[in-house]
Amino acid sequence: MNRALRTAATGMYAQQLNVELIAHNLANVNTTGFKKSRPEFQDLMYQTLKAASDTQDPNVQQPVEIQVGNGTLPVATERSFAQGDIQPTNNPLDVAIQGDGFIQVRRPDGSIAYTRDGSLKISGEGTLVTSQGYIIEPGLSLSSNTTSVSISRDGAIEATLVGESDASKVGQLELAKFVNPAGLRPIGNNLYIETTASGSPILGTAGSDGFGELQQGALESSNVDVVEEMVSMIVAQRAYEINSKTVKTVEDMLSMANNLKR
Repeated sequence: MNRALRTAATGMYAQQLNVELIAHNLANVNTTGFKKSRPEFQDLMYQTLKAASDTQDPNVQQPVEIQVGNGTLPVATERSFAQGDIQPTNNPLDVAIQGDGFIQVRRPDGSIAYTRDGSLKISGEGTLVTSQGYIIEPGLSLSSNTTSVSISRDGAIEATLVGESDASKVGQLELAKFVNPAGLRPIGNNLYIETTASGSPILGTAGSDGFGELQQGALESSNVDVVEEMVSMIVAQRAYEINSKTVKTVEDMLSMANNLKR
Protein backbone atom coordinates (compact mmCIF):
# COMPACT_ATOMS: atom_id res chain seq x y z
CA MET A 1 0.00 0.00 0.00
CA ASN A 2 2.81 2.37 0.84
CA ARG A 3 4.28 1.76 -2.61
CA ALA A 4 1.01 2.77 -4.25
CA LEU A 5 0.90 5.99 -2.22
CA ARG A 6 4.45 6.91 -3.18
CA THR A 7 3.80 6.07 -6.83
CA ALA A 8 0.67 8.23 -6.93
CA ALA A 9 2.58 11.06 -5.24
CA THR A 10 5.22 11.02 -8.00
CA GLY A 11 2.44 11.22 -10.59
CA MET A 12 0.87 14.21 -8.83
CA TYR A 13 4.19 16.00 -8.62
CA ALA A 14 4.90 15.31 -12.31
CA GLN A 15 1.54 16.74 -13.39
CA GLN A 16 1.99 19.75 -11.11
CA LEU A 17 5.25 20.50 -12.91
CA ASN A 18 3.50 19.95 -16.24
CA VAL A 19 0.82 22.53 -15.38
CA GLU A 20 3.47 25.00 -14.21
CA LEU A 21 5.22 24.80 -17.59
CA ILE A 22 1.93 25.16 -19.45
CA ALA A 23 1.09 28.22 -17.34
CA HIS A 24 4.48 29.73 -18.18
CA ASN A 25 3.89 29.12 -21.89
CA LEU A 26 0.45 30.76 -21.76
CA ALA A 27 1.77 33.70 -19.76
CA ASN A 28 4.25 34.41 -22.58
CA VAL A 29 1.86 33.98 -25.49
CA ASN A 30 2.50 37.64 -26.48
CA THR A 31 6.22 37.73 -25.61
CA THR A 32 8.36 38.58 -28.63
CA GLY A 33 10.52 35.66 -29.75
CA PHE A 34 9.39 33.41 -26.88
CA LYS A 35 9.88 29.66 -27.37
CA LYS A 36 7.56 27.22 -25.63
CA SER A 37 8.81 24.34 -23.50
CA ARG A 38 7.39 20.99 -22.47
CA PRO A 39 8.37 18.47 -19.80
CA GLU A 40 9.83 15.04 -20.39
CA PHE A 41 9.24 12.18 -17.96
CA GLN A 42 10.60 8.69 -17.46
CA ASP A 43 9.44 5.77 -15.36
CA LEU A 44 11.30 5.00 -12.13
CA MET A 45 13.08 1.76 -11.25
CA TYR A 46 11.05 -1.44 -11.08
CA GLN A 47 10.95 -3.88 -8.20
CA THR A 48 11.04 -7.50 -9.31
CA LEU A 49 8.79 -9.60 -7.06
CA LYS A 50 9.35 -12.80 -8.99
CA ALA A 51 11.88 -13.45 -11.74
CA ALA A 52 11.07 -15.30 -14.95
CA SER A 53 11.42 -19.12 -14.69
CA ASP A 54 11.75 -18.80 -10.91
CA THR A 55 9.91 -22.04 -10.11
CA GLN A 56 10.62 -25.21 -8.21
CA ASP A 57 9.30 -27.41 -11.02
CA PRO A 58 11.88 -27.82 -13.83
CA ASN A 59 9.10 -28.84 -16.22
CA VAL A 60 7.36 -25.48 -15.84
CA GLN A 61 8.87 -22.40 -17.45
CA GLN A 62 7.43 -19.07 -16.36
CA PRO A 63 7.83 -16.74 -19.38
CA VAL A 64 7.38 -13.37 -17.65
CA GLU A 65 8.40 -11.65 -14.44
CA ILE A 66 6.29 -10.05 -11.77
CA GLN A 67 7.42 -6.42 -11.58
CA VAL A 68 5.97 -3.35 -9.91
CA GLY A 69 6.95 0.16 -10.96
CA ASN A 70 7.64 3.04 -8.60
CA GLY A 71 6.13 5.96 -10.50
CA THR A 72 7.49 8.67 -12.74
CA LEU A 73 10.22 11.30 -12.64
CA PRO A 74 10.66 14.60 -14.55
CA VAL A 75 14.01 14.43 -16.36
CA ALA A 76 14.08 17.45 -18.67
CA THR A 77 12.24 20.43 -20.05
CA GLU A 78 12.66 20.60 -23.81
CA ARG A 79 12.36 23.99 -25.48
CA SER A 80 10.93 24.12 -28.99
CA PHE A 81 12.66 26.59 -31.31
CA ALA A 82 10.06 26.27 -34.04
CA GLN A 83 9.59 29.47 -36.03
CA GLY A 84 7.01 31.89 -34.68
CA ASP A 85 4.79 34.03 -36.88
CA ILE A 86 6.34 37.18 -38.34
CA GLN A 87 4.31 40.24 -37.38
CA PRO A 88 4.92 43.54 -39.24
CA THR A 89 5.46 46.59 -37.02
CA ASN A 90 6.66 49.21 -39.55
CA ASN A 91 9.33 50.21 -37.03
CA PRO A 92 12.67 50.48 -38.88
CA LEU A 93 14.59 49.30 -35.81
CA ASP A 94 12.54 46.11 -35.42
CA VAL A 95 14.06 43.03 -37.05
CA ALA A 96 12.77 39.45 -37.22
CA ILE A 97 14.89 36.37 -37.89
CA GLN A 98 13.37 34.02 -40.45
CA GLY A 99 15.17 30.74 -39.84
CA ASP A 100 18.00 29.72 -37.53
CA GLY A 101 20.08 32.18 -35.59
CA PHE A 102 20.25 34.48 -32.58
CA ILE A 103 21.19 38.12 -32.14
CA GLN A 104 24.19 38.55 -29.85
CA VAL A 105 23.81 40.75 -26.78
CA ARG A 106 26.54 42.05 -24.47
CA ARG A 107 25.59 41.84 -20.79
CA PRO A 108 26.82 44.34 -18.16
CA ASP A 109 29.47 41.86 -16.94
CA GLY A 110 30.89 41.60 -20.47
CA SER A 111 29.54 38.12 -21.19
CA ILE A 112 27.52 37.39 -24.33
CA ALA A 113 23.88 36.31 -24.33
CA TYR A 114 21.62 35.45 -27.25
CA THR A 115 18.09 36.46 -28.17
CA ARG A 116 15.42 36.11 -30.86
CA ASP A 117 13.82 39.38 -29.78
CA GLY A 118 14.68 41.89 -32.48
CA SER A 119 12.95 44.94 -30.99
CA LEU A 120 16.05 47.15 -31.11
CA LYS A 121 16.44 50.68 -29.79
CA ILE A 122 18.98 53.52 -29.93
CA SER A 123 20.46 54.64 -26.61
CA GLY A 124 21.26 58.22 -25.64
CA GLU A 125 24.83 57.66 -26.87
CA GLY A 126 23.59 56.46 -30.27
CA THR A 127 24.38 52.80 -29.54
CA LEU A 128 22.13 50.03 -30.84
CA VAL A 129 20.64 48.23 -27.81
CA THR A 130 17.81 45.93 -26.77
CA SER A 131 14.67 47.08 -24.96
CA GLN A 132 16.46 46.40 -21.64
CA GLY A 133 19.46 48.49 -22.69
CA TYR A 134 21.86 45.62 -23.46
CA ILE A 135 24.30 46.49 -26.25
CA ILE A 136 23.96 44.59 -29.51
CA GLU A 137 27.17 42.75 -30.40
CA PRO A 138 29.20 43.74 -32.38
CA GLY A 139 28.76 47.27 -31.06
CA LEU A 140 27.25 49.82 -33.43
CA SER A 141 26.81 53.56 -32.97
CA LEU A 142 24.69 55.90 -35.06
CA SER A 143 25.30 59.59 -35.56
CA SER A 144 22.89 62.10 -34.06
CA ASN A 145 22.42 63.40 -37.64
CA THR A 146 20.93 60.09 -38.79
CA THR A 147 17.55 60.49 -40.46
CA SER A 148 16.81 56.89 -41.47
CA VAL A 149 18.18 53.40 -40.89
CA SER A 150 17.98 50.43 -43.24
CA ILE A 151 18.72 46.80 -42.28
CA SER A 152 19.12 44.40 -45.19
CA ARG A 153 18.31 40.69 -45.16
CA ASP A 154 21.98 39.83 -44.66
CA GLY A 155 22.28 42.16 -41.66
CA ALA A 156 24.03 45.09 -43.34
CA ILE A 157 23.02 48.34 -41.60
CA GLU A 158 22.92 51.53 -43.65
CA ALA A 159 22.15 55.04 -42.41
CA THR A 160 21.18 58.25 -44.15
CA LEU A 161 22.46 61.49 -42.62
CA VAL A 162 20.95 64.96 -42.69
CA GLY A 163 21.64 66.68 -46.01
CA GLU A 164 22.62 63.43 -47.77
CA SER A 165 20.55 61.52 -50.26
CA ASP A 166 22.57 58.30 -50.35
CA ALA A 167 22.81 55.86 -47.45
CA SER A 168 26.17 54.58 -46.27
CA LYS A 169 26.97 51.32 -44.49
CA VAL A 170 27.63 51.84 -40.78
CA GLY A 171 27.72 48.29 -39.45
CA GLN A 172 26.86 44.61 -39.79
CA LEU A 173 24.60 42.45 -37.63
CA GLU A 174 26.21 39.08 -37.01
CA LEU A 175 24.09 36.07 -36.05
CA ALA A 176 24.99 33.08 -33.91
CA LYS A 177 23.59 29.55 -34.05
CA PHE A 178 24.12 26.38 -32.05
CA VAL A 179 24.33 22.68 -32.78
CA ASN A 180 21.78 22.07 -30.02
CA PRO A 181 19.76 25.25 -29.36
CA ALA A 182 17.49 23.30 -26.97
CA GLY A 183 20.51 23.12 -24.65
CA LEU A 184 20.61 26.91 -24.20
CA ARG A 185 19.72 28.18 -20.73
CA PRO A 186 17.04 30.91 -20.54
CA ILE A 187 17.90 33.64 -18.04
CA GLY A 188 14.93 35.96 -18.51
CA ASN A 189 14.61 39.21 -20.48
CA ASN A 190 14.26 37.08 -23.65
CA LEU A 191 17.93 36.07 -23.29
CA TYR A 192 19.73 32.74 -23.46
CA ILE A 193 23.27 31.77 -22.52
CA GLU A 194 25.33 28.92 -23.88
CA THR A 195 25.90 25.73 -21.91
CA THR A 196 27.89 22.56 -22.40
CA ALA A 197 24.72 20.96 -23.81
CA SER A 198 24.20 23.70 -26.43
CA GLY A 199 27.80 23.72 -27.63
CA SER A 200 29.81 26.76 -28.65
CA PRO A 201 28.20 29.44 -30.85
CA ILE A 202 28.77 29.38 -34.59
CA LEU A 203 28.95 32.91 -35.95
CA GLY A 204 27.97 33.94 -39.45
CA THR A 205 26.14 36.31 -41.76
CA ALA A 206 22.37 36.20 -42.04
CA GLY A 207 21.16 34.33 -45.10
CA SER A 208 24.33 32.25 -45.55
CA ASP A 209 25.56 28.86 -44.33
CA GLY A 210 22.24 27.84 -42.84
CA PHE A 211 21.58 31.11 -41.02
CA GLY A 212 18.15 32.70 -41.23
CA GLU A 213 17.45 35.96 -43.03
CA LEU A 214 16.53 39.24 -41.35
CA GLN A 215 13.32 41.12 -42.03
CA GLN A 216 13.25 44.79 -41.13
CA GLY A 217 10.09 46.34 -39.71
CA ALA A 218 8.80 43.09 -38.23
CA LEU A 219 9.08 40.96 -35.09
CA GLU A 220 8.83 37.23 -34.45
CA SER A 221 5.90 36.41 -32.21
CA SER A 222 5.76 33.62 -29.62
CA ASN A 223 5.44 30.09 -30.99
CA VAL A 224 2.92 29.17 -28.27
CA ASP A 225 -0.33 27.66 -29.62
CA VAL A 226 -3.05 28.62 -27.13
CA VAL A 227 -5.42 25.82 -28.17
CA GLU A 228 -2.67 23.21 -27.91
CA GLU A 229 -1.67 24.46 -24.47
CA MET A 230 -5.27 24.46 -23.21
CA VAL A 231 -5.73 20.86 -24.36
CA SER A 232 -2.46 19.90 -22.65
CA MET A 233 -3.67 21.60 -19.47
CA ILE A 234 -6.90 19.58 -19.50
CA VAL A 235 -4.95 16.34 -19.97
CA ALA A 236 -2.58 17.28 -17.13
CA GLN A 237 -5.51 18.19 -14.87
CA ARG A 238 -7.20 14.83 -15.51
CA ALA A 239 -3.95 12.97 -14.91
CA TYR A 240 -3.49 14.80 -11.60
CA GLU A 241 -7.09 13.99 -10.65
CA ILE A 242 -6.60 10.29 -11.42
CA ASN A 243 -3.45 10.14 -9.29
CA SER A 244 -5.26 11.89 -6.42
CA LYS A 245 -8.06 9.32 -6.70
CA THR A 246 -5.42 6.60 -6.41
CA VAL A 247 -4.37 8.10 -3.07
CA LYS A 248 -8.00 8.15 -1.95
CA THR A 249 -8.50 4.53 -3.04
CA VAL A 250 -5.41 3.36 -1.13
CA GLU A 251 -6.63 5.27 1.92
CA ASP A 252 -10.02 3.50 1.70
CA MET A 253 -8.33 0.11 1.37
CA LEU A 254 -6.16 0.78 4.42
CA SER A 255 -9.24 1.88 6.35
CA MET A 256 -11.01 -1.37 5.41
CA ALA A 257 -8.00 -3.42 6.54
CA ASN A 258 -7.91 -1.57 9.86
CA ASN A 259 -11.61 -2.28 10.42
CA LEU A 260 -11.35 -6.05 9.81
CA LYS A 261 -10.84 -6.70 13.53
CA ARG A 262 -14.12 -5.05 14.40
